[in-house]
Amino acid sequence: TAFNMLGFPLHGRSRRSRSRFSTRTVIVVIGMMAASLSILFALNMSEEITISSGLQGMARSSVKNTLPFLNTPSSRLWHRSNGFLRQPNGESVWRGGGDRQHPSCRATEVNKEELVENSAENSAMASSQDTEWTTDKVRSTFIEYFKEKEHKFVASSPVTPLNDPTILFANAGMNQFKPIFLGQVDPNSPLANVKRAANSQKCIRAGGKHNDLEDVGKDTYHHTFFEMLGSWSFGDYFKKEAIAWSWELLTEVYKLKPENIYATYFGGDAELGLEPDTEARDFWLQFLPESRVIPFGKKDNFWEMGDQGPCGPCSELHYDRIGGRDAASLVNMDDPDVIEIWNLVFIQYNREASGELRPLPSQHIDTGMGLERLVSILQDKSSNYDIDAFAPLLDATHAASNTGKYEGLVEGGGEAKEDGVLRDTAYRIVVDHLRTLSFAIADGARPSNEGRGYVLRRILRRAIRYGQQILGAEKGFFSKLVPVMSETYGKAYPEIVEKSQLVQEVLEEEEKAFSSMLDRGVRYLNDLELKLKQREESTIPGTEAFYLYDTLGFPLDLTQLMAAEKGLAVDVEGFSTEMQRQKQMSRDALARQKMAALGGGAPIELQAEQTAWLKNHDVKVTDDSTKYEWDAEVDTRVLAIFDPQDKAFVDTIDTTAADSGAKDRSVGLILEKSPFYAEAG
Repeated sequence: TAFNMLGFPLHGRSRRSRSRFSTRTVIVVIGMMAASLSILFALNMSEEITISSGLQGMARSSVKNTLPFLNTPSSRLWHRSNGFLRQPNGESVWRGGGDRQHPSCRATEVNKEELVENSAENSAMASSQDTEWTTDKVRSTFIEYFKEKEHKFVASSPVTPLNDPTILFANAGMNQFKPIFLGQVDPNSPLANVKRAANSQKCIRAGGKHNDLEDVGKDTYHHTFFEMLGSWSFGDYFKKEAIAWSWELLTEVYKLKPENIYATYFGGDAELGLEPDTEARDFWLQFLPESRVIPFGKKDNFWEMGDQGPCGPCSELHYDRIGGRDAASLVNMDDPDVIEIWNLVFIQYNREASGELRPLPSQHIDTGMGLERLVSILQDKSSNYDIDAFAPLLDATHAASNTGKYEGLVEGGGEAKEDGVLRDTAYRIVVDHLRTLSFAIADGARPSNEGRGYVLRRILRRAIRYGQQILGAEKGFFSKLVPVMSETYGKAYPEIVEKSQLVQEVLEEEEKAFSSMLDRGVRYLNDLELKLKQREESTIPGTEAFYLYDTLGFPLDLTQLMAAEKGLAVDVEGFSTEMQRQKQMSRDALARQKMAALGGGAPIELQAEQTAWLKNHDVKVTDDSTKYEWDAEVDTRVLAIFDPQDKAFVDTIDTTAADSGAKDRSVGLILEKSPFYAEAG
């Protein structure tokens, strides 16, 4: 114990290995060891001792007449080593994330309910004692740092971008700044004069180009909801400052070990016609050796928000949790101990609908750092789900369940009990999906059968299924977790408190509707499993999967998850065929409607290049103030004519000429004044 307190590595790697030791130190250590053993031996003779690390990895004693030192941060009676426990016999046991407790410190028969009487309170106490870097402090430190660098704090936008049809959810901090990148910002907007900005953005990645839904629960670091710490420059500074400040913040403010940091840069792409980003590489070489500045292709180091929109090469920062080794080969290899923490995007292009890359009028900086990942490093947790922000949510979920506590077990970790892995998968799914749904509903979204609403319904039904069927929670448990969610995040995001009752009501209604269907669906799947086994088949037909979707409300991914647990596959192609057959008539009707609205011509869209042209030619923003008046008559002038076929402004278009294709021609007119609302805001 004394050796561990002072940082000597008993086995594996030590959490603190930078102290210098002398003969005097060794004598002190031996004395402390003797004293510690004497005290523990005396206690063991008279009292039952239980040491539990709980959800925060913090030693606590449930001895009735304990000594004060057992509750101090330095009283660690176990040793953690990269997710492994070292037993007295020398064997290592994987525990993933979560509770890490040396087997020799556990009583043989202990009632789990007696370990922590009030787990939420104890988790908060452990967090405050074990580390100064709470989630709230990490978030505020980031924002304050960039405010000192003359960045304006711009509050997080809603996770439901109702005015941007190109994305389902805000999946990055830059979403709300998209008009600035495209040169389309309204001069009267609060963002019009912003040159530098910083915030913590609420993000959801579930559906569309960036989708982490399928991975949530399987490991200890994927989320559908997460916070993105971001900093931006809009035509102001560029790569040099962005790189220097990221290094300063990580190494001098957060005090991360410089020798554990690796940087990547864009290595070029012949298909895109882009050269390697040697400029970013050279800036990194001012701080890092060449062996830790690594080139990667467009998959890893060319960032795009979606199928179209602002984009550019990026430089990622990766952190090796273990250290003391060359981990360059583990970068971008999905190694849980070598993780990406910060992405610096150098926005230089706009991806057109055609797929073409066009240079933007100005160069911008867009950086994003996952808050949960950074906190896990600063709190020395191998799992995002072990940080202080998740502790109250996990505790509340356990209180509502009929199973053991969360231990951070993951598939493939070598655990003896697969039911424990499934249990902890369920815990992670419930708490992750609770965050996603709470913020989405508070920001105006609702579960439904279309678009982002259907994504939310899928997420909700996934959480309900795992909570009721795997954790043994009662029907209606999920909505009752909302107050804990509000208490945890209310300080940083007041809207989650203001809309708490609404969120709870929406979830309660949805949960009630699906709970009855869940029972029917489970019975249907069980009967189907028996039929397939009798026929010696192992694939659920597409027609059956579609019935579960269309009649019983089971999203395809939920059917796939439940089928996999039974050792069955799903005929996804057959499901898609059934889905297409049902939707064909409505799609055809919608397509005809769109073509009619456009007159068969090209869509009229002004991208960054066109808005820059208007600005350079002093074409003022259209005055649409009369749109608020009923029956307003407006005298106006045509300021510019846009030809969508050539994507260019022209002096004239003769739509009466025989070869003009007047019947199928679209023409865009930029007016001085207009009484009409613009589409999509």
